[in-house]
Amino acid sequence: MIKGEEFIRTIIDSAPNMMGYWDRELRCRYANAAYSEWFGMPPEEIIGIRFQDLVSEQLFALNEPHIRAALAGEPQRFERTLNKADGSQGHIIGHYIPDVGADGKVRGFSIQANDVTLLKKSEAKLKLAACVFENILDGVLITDINGIILSVNPGFIDITGYTAAEAVGQTPRILQSRQHDKAFYALMWEEINANGRWYGEIWNRRKDGELYLQRMTISMVPDDDGKPMRYVSVFSDITALWRKDEHIKHLAFHDALTDLPNRTLLMDRIDQKLLHSEREKSHFALMFLDLDGFKLVNDQLGHNVGDDLLKDVAKRLQALVRGSDTVARVGGDEFIFILNNPLGKDEISNVANRIVSSINKPVEVLGEVLQIGVSIGIAMFPADGQTSGNLIRNADTAMYAAKSSGTNSIRFFSAD
Repeated sequence: MIKGEEFIRTIIDSAPNMMGYWDRELRCRYANAAYSEWFGMPPEEIIGIRFQDLVSEQLFALNEPHIRAALAGEPQRFERTLNKADGSQGHIIGHYIPDVGADGKVRGFSIQANDVTLLKKSEAKLKLAACVFENILDGVLITDINGIILSVNPGFIDITGYTAAEAVGQTPRILQSRQHDKAFYALMWEEINANGRWYGEIWNRRKDGELYLQRMTISMVPDDDGKPMRYVSVFSDITALWRKDEHIKHLAFHDALTDLPNRTLLMDRIDQKLLHSEREKSHFALMFLDLDGFKLVNDQLGHNVGDDLLKDVAKRLQALVRGSDTVARVGGDEFIFILNNPLGKDEISNVANRIVSSINKPVEVLGEVLQIGVSIGIAMFPADGQTSGNLIRNADTAMYAAKSSGTNSIRFFSAD
């Protein structure tokens, strides 16, 4: 029997949780070895001590209601943060278990305090992760290894328009925009499988059908053996930034007033034509346009009228442009029209006359009926120049010759 008691005592002393017994006078009758870690004294010194002398006054005040309830025969369970003897903090789940005698009276109570410090730390980390998951503005979706969506956050709902109920159980293919080919996705998964992560930009589609551009990271979550267990995708909607960048790029190559290509874009297009001209056996006519009478309108009626008149001229010129042609604004009232692969001088003259006829039509601007003309100088590639600079310069020379001969004149460049 003694051996049996020693065996039980050995088991209890080996337990990581504090286990003890307190009588009705709140004196300790038993304490196992785990008490030493928390209170910095061996169990034999704890036995016989009063509860209120073992713990701080503040802690006793917190525990007293549970003690009274246990002595009244009511089992107690509670959580408590304690300061250990070494100064660190620990967290316990305490149980006070009444010891009821054969006469029905409570003789004391057993204590079992489970150390859940590590669990509490893990719980805190999980709560923090959950807080981030719920409050991050980026969209987050989690899938299993088969791509089935297991969870999404509010950011996902805000960006995509799909509710959690609509997304969970589906695959990310519900967002596919069909803007990328199979090779794009194959390379994406090749990188995920090789490096455990992919980062890039991808076009997706919201629930309402609207396309949006997102910057996304897909990460593989491995199990203990390093094999894929989950996939986590975190993404943000960068459509507005993309549009802003595209707008800035557009402004860099287009005239702010008329939205026509500016000189920079014009020169690039001419250079591209020259670069590929031999291979494509192409030729083109460069028409230099200068408005007749525009300066008078601008001076007498003001810049607002002049600006609106230039916008109207730009629209008329754009109406004459074919898909392969270009019209650009290169100065105050100067435009260049590139006619791609004309059949000959007759077609060039026909287009030039249509330009003159279109610009000659009266236009009403801010209550004023205006009529202006245009002088056109024409240089042809390859006959009149081999570079963009020579072609523009020769067309400009021809334009001045046209202007000197009267309004609405057209002149082809001649070396003479």
